[in-house]
Amino acid sequence: MAHSLPTLGYTYDALEPHIDAQTMQIHYTKHHQAYVDNLNKALEGTGDSDKTLEEIMANISSYTPAVRNNGGGHFNHTLFWSILGPNSSAPSGDLAIAINDAFGSLDGLKEKLNSAGATRFGSGWAWLCVQDGKLVVCSTPNQDNPMMDVVECKGTPILGIDVWEHAYYLKYQNRRGDYLGAIWNVINWNEVEKRYKAAL
Repeated sequence: MAHSLPTLGYTYDALEPHIDAQTMQIHYTKHHQAYVDNLNKALEGTGDSDKTLEEIMANISSYTPAVRNNGGGHFNHTLFWSILGPNSSAPSGDLAIAINDAFGSLDGLKEKLNSAGATRFGSGWAWLCVQDGKLVVCSTPNQDNPMMDVVECKGTPILGIDVWEHAYYLKYQNRRGDYLGAIWNVINWNEVEKRYKAAL
């Protein structure tokens, strides 16, 4: 079964003014769609078209660079859209406790994740992951992610921030730090908490 673009749970303008509608539309319909299309092409004839993204990520070292780049792009963006939303509140329950335990406070987590995103040279991602039952922050280059068997920082990602320029350039130009500061206004903590519980 071919991979496909996931349904976006909100309109392109729902994350304004923090993420603009034009960026959302181009990012979702052009960039993410291209990853999906190219992944399906790269998997043609391999017998692995019916494998889940998670299965592919876990064994990515046995695939071509095209599968690694486009499969990673598809996985990463699917997670990214799910953890964004227009009605951001604050982490609660077990997730809030785990954040305080690992980072001292929500501000401590923001500082660590923003630093991971700001210091990622070139294109890549900053991640909040569950690793051996604990929360950790790390970053990966290009479209790699902590699910892949080739990365140093392994774990189950529950929140990912895209720091490719296409994620922010129309609104923020080269001000990656401003984008990283603004994105906290549109984090869907309910989804992050769901992913946290599933990862445990």
